[in-house]
Amino acid sequence: MTPSRLDILGIGNAVLDIFARVDDTFLEAHDLVKGSMTLVDADQAHALHADLSPIAEISGGSVANSMVVAASLGARVAYVGKVRDDDPGDTFARDTRSAGVGFQTAPTTSGAPTARCIVMVTPDGERTMCTFLGACAELGPEDIDAGLVSGAAVTYLEGYLWDRPRAKDAFRLAMSLAHSAGRKIALTLSDSFCVERHRAEFLALIRSHVDVLFTNEDEARSLYEVATVEEAISRLRDECEILAVTRGENGSYITHGDDFHAIPAQPTTVVDTTGAGDAYAAGFLHALTQGEDLETCARLGSTTAARIISHIGSRPLVALS
Repeated sequence: MTPSRLDILGIGNAVLDIFARVDDTFLEAHDLVKGSMTLVDADQAHALHADLSPIAEISGGSVANSMVVAASLGARVAYVGKVRDDDPGDTFARDTRSAGVGFQTAPTTSGAPTARCIVMVTPDGERTMCTFLGACAELGPEDIDAGLVSGAAVTYLEGYLWDRPRAKDAFRLAMSLAHSAGRKIALTLSDSFCVERHRAEFLALIRSHVDVLFTNEDEARSLYEVATVEEAISRLRDECEILAVTRGENGSYITHGDDFHAIPAQPTTVVDTTGAGDAYAAGFLHALTQGEDLETCARLGSTTAARIISHIGSRPLVALS
């Protein structure tokens, strides 16, 4: 295999994150499941936004966040995601490039505006999200650069993309290009409700195309509709080369064949859990592309996640390297 030009290429939903502090009563009043991600239309997003007092607006999106964190660690990274040629889209592109992430995806010039994600943070640091996909839905195979994919050691894909047919085609193309070039595919399952929507397709993808899988306990249980994470792991570990199961304050489980590692979480003061899994994946993949062993990968993931959840927002306030 030829040396990679990039460590990680991320492909995901390009989103402007709008943060607000709320209490559990607010979530109940809006019929929202705490800790979940719900897809909403433009009218729903507007109505919810009108009831909030935002404290920050930050360029985001799960895999986009991972790429920014990985770049902060010193990784060579690029990102593919669709925005509109509007002010939020310009902000997203500017923020992403200024963070050291290559971003050249052409914006749409018509249709829905750049995507928004309303992130509601409760006093315990838990985040509940409502996402209007907007221009994200326009991502398609034509946005996949074969040179970028074949030149990246790992292509990291976002499970949320599976909600749109053309994005699925982009997904499949990227996986095919990566494996044809002898590269690795990593996938995040994104959300337990996303898993419920696409359970059978995700299982088929994992078995056939995924080398590195990131999931939390709820997503893993949902994938197999089982009661315990241990049962899910016993089945998942045979489906992909490397499995990383994040467990919040309990750390993470890592499997590779018969190898199993339980890695503790890095102690920190929890302010906002938004982006914890994104940061964990960034640290893990950065270490993996540098040839580190899996325990080291997981420990860097834990350390990186701890630093992200110690402040509002899912991106580093300072360089993490």
